[in-house]
Amino acid sequence: MKERSTRLKAVRKLIKNNRIESQDELLGLLQKEGYEVTQATLSRDLKLLRVGKVSDGQSGYVYTLPEEADSRENEQIYVQDFLRGYVSIDYSGNIVVIKTFGGHADSVSNALDALNMDEILGTVAGDNCIFACLREGVTGSDFMTALKKIIPDLDEE
Repeated sequence: MKERSTRLKAVRKLIKNNRIESQDELLGLLQKEGYEVTQATLSRDLKLLRVGKVSDGQSGYVYTLPEEADSRENEQIYVQDFLRGYVSIDYSGNIVVIKTFGGHADSVSNALDALNMDEILGTVAGDNCIFACLREGVTGSDFMTALKKIIPDLDEE
């Protein structure tokens, strides 16, 4: 099964390049591209990508992606959530440990997930600590480099 981030990119590409009227139609296109995905997973993907439906001006509705400006604005919101809650970042092997202020781990983890970094396989949040598992072959240093491209104001502690 192909990874989530590549599936999300495929969903974006399919919506940009095709006139898609239903989830079933999109699901079929994804399956033709080799993605094994359920209707429930696709629904979550569409929600995460903020996909909407707009009138096609004729007889129905088609899927559409949010404007790029909206995406940049949302990214800045996630960046602010991250900066507001994190205390320090350290790593060992393919595990990154992000310490947060008490009660902020969930919002920092959600922000990190929403940034859709290819380097991250997944995150687990507690109350004041997050474990992020990196993809095979990605180092903590690689992760920090990628994170600093998204969040230039990031201070490493």
